[in-house]
Amino acid sequence: MTFGEGEPATRPQSLMFSFLGIYVLERDVAVYSGSVIDVFARLGVTEEAVRSTLTRMTKRGLLTRHRQGRKTYFGLTPHAVDVLEDGRRRVWETGAVNRDWDGSWTLVGFSMPDSRRSTRHDLRSQLVWAGFGPLQSGLWIAPGVKDVTGIVTELGLDDHVTVLAARALKPTESADLVHAAFDTQQIAARYHAFLDRWDTASPQAALPDDLARQLLLHTDWLHLVRQDPHLPAEHLPEDWPAIRAEQVFHTLARAYQGPAGELAARILDVTVTE
Repeated sequence: MTFGEGEPATRPQSLMFSFLGIYVLERDVAVYSGSVIDVFARLGVTEEAVRSTLTRMTKRGLLTRHRQGRKTYFGLTPHAVDVLEDGRRRVWETGAVNRDWDGSWTLVGFSMPDSRRSTRHDLRSQLVWAGFGPLQSGLWIAPGVKDVTGIVTELGLDDHVTVLAARALKPTESADLVHAAFDTQQIAARYHAFLDRWDTASPQAALPDDLARQLLLHTDWLHLVRQDPHLPAEHLPEDWPAIRAEQVFHTLARAYQGPAGELAARILDVTVTE
């Protein structure tokens, strides 16, 4: 797989989620694998990698196969729709800048024996993904009210986890909680890296067209906001790079939408699903 100079490695599956979210979600269609291969070739992704990704996602219950003659089309399962809708909300609704924080925190406390070390690791990983940071041993926090029921139940930890909603009281300051539980420098660095790649006169000029640029932009941005715990803007620097990064994303997304959509309409072979 090849991308522009300085571009981070992007897995074909991440690109596939962006592709499906833009061109399959809410359209009740399945898309021919050969035309997906044609699209991904613009990003330097090999036919073998595309077919492997489609097969793997099918085995994971994210895609369904539809045969028409010698052609195989791929559509979304309900699980895939849920995953893609979550991504859409993060990109277009939640955004990267939390200006509406109400001062509340969600606290997750847990204690597990060493025999469940693997489960503890899985819990921590999923808490990070859900926007939590470690305040102290066995106590994680996230701004706002978070529903972690699915995480806890899936891991079978109902008897080992305590979930509370709370507010900071003196002498504790919310700003101190932000910097104690979250690596704000690392978060800022990721946004600066995004700006280095996209906030230029001709971003990703080495790519062949706006369809390729659109897919890489959306993939890059979704990966970024999924890692962002959405910290309260009032406790971050005024020049927080997420502000500029979000503006750049929206500007480029609008610019690419028309040309990319026209090109995709010519390339993609789709069939309507029931």
